[in-house]
Amino acid sequence: MAKMLAGKVALITGSTQGIGLGMLRGLAEAGADVMMHGLVTADEAKTKTSEIASEFGVQCRHSAADVTKPAEIRNMVKSAHDELGRLDILVNNVGIQYVSPVHTFPEDKWDAIIAVCLSSAFHSTKAALPFMLEQGWGRIINTGSMHALVASPYKSAYNAAKHGIAGFTKTVGLEMAQKGNITCNAICPGYVLTDLIRNQLEDTAKARGISKEKVINDVLLADQPTKRFVRVEEVAALVRHLCSDDAASITGACLSIDGGWTAR
Repeated sequence: MAKMLAGKVALITGSTQGIGLGMLRGLAEAGADVMMHGLVTADEAKTKTSEIASEFGVQCRHSAADVTKPAEIRNMVKSAHDELGRLDILVNNVGIQYVSPVHTFPEDKWDAIIAVCLSSAFHSTKAALPFMLEQGWGRIINTGSMHALVASPYKSAYNAAKHGIAGFTKTVGLEMAQKGNITCNAICPGYVLTDLIRNQLEDTAKARGISKEKVINDVLLADQPTKRFVRVEEVAALVRHLCSDDAASITGACLSIDGGWTAR
């Protein structure tokens, strides 16, 4: 792969595993120096960053910022800029989930999901934009999921946060439209087969008394018309494209990559 992002620096929140790690790997493969973010031990962080640096020949740092605390988010963004020399790409990916009917939804869970999935994107974007405006180039990519576009029952806080991400994405795209080559978009994946999902298959199959294959086809992929999981590499490729000069006119968009979920 051509190193189209050589000389660029990317910060990806929630990137020690799953989709976030896949996006970080995709950007590093394209030549970007990267800051990984996630709550792992110091030894785990050292191992993961060393592996990325060695595999792709880029610099890789780590932040364990608590994204429920705006001051820590600001420090993380500043550290990415100061330690790696600049900041070109911000991927707001970190997220948590909790499932419950609205009338029994714990208030602390609501507050936590809004803080992590929505407010953190505001704080990191606010902190990153001055660097991007100064250099006249920037890419902000928010992970919206299909729940930025459609709702599911029992996920009120997550639905609200991701719909909020869609609106926030459009606003930033409009505000930056004439401020230089700075874009803001949201990617909206359907179900992606990550380790987290794999680990849930056995428990879900036992709880429902059905096979893992039926869990996949009749539960997880019931509304995903292709009946296959979105691959992490497909998500990473979309993110990489949005960071390219070819995507300079794509801004304020919520891009589905969901196997047709939201086409219904």
